[in-house]
Amino acid sequence: MESEGSTVIVPRSFRLLEELERGEKGIGDGTVSYGMDDADDVYMQSWTGTIIGPSNTVHEGRIYQLKLFCSHEYPEKPPSVKFQSRINMSCVNQETGVVEPSLFPMLRDWQREYTMENILTRLKKEMTSPQNRKLTQPPEGNDEGRVDPKGLVLRCCIM
Repeated sequence: MESEGSTVIVPRSFRLLEELERGEKGIGDGTVSYGMDDADDVYMQSWTGTIIGPSNTVHEGRIYQLKLFCSHEYPEKPPSVKFQSRINMSCVNQETGVVEPSLFPMLRDWQREYTMENILTRLKKEMTSPQNRKLTQPPEGNDEGRVDPKGLVLRCCIM
């Protein structure tokens, strides 16, 4: 029998299964979505997110693709988040597309209760902030010519 005030820690795999189910059902108004990259990934580490840019901002009508990576420490530690699409935002490294935890409070002050949905929704809200809503954006497209942390030039080709 549980003592009063105790909390149940949901195992990582159950937590990720809950997030997958929620992501597959769709979120709110449909402008934010996410799911697994590979259904065969038994560790459920690699995820893809999509944000449709909010109205009345320079992001309106743009579709942003992101990669989220949940290490074995998730949800105790936040996932790494990287924009695949080019974007100019105050919390995103312009060279790599990485959302910098030191510049994005939700990642910096991570709590176990936060989810990938919370991250994507907060990033969309961040697009409407005064410092981001009117920033000049790069041409649409995925990380053409973007340099990864190892110094390799990444190119994307859709066939």
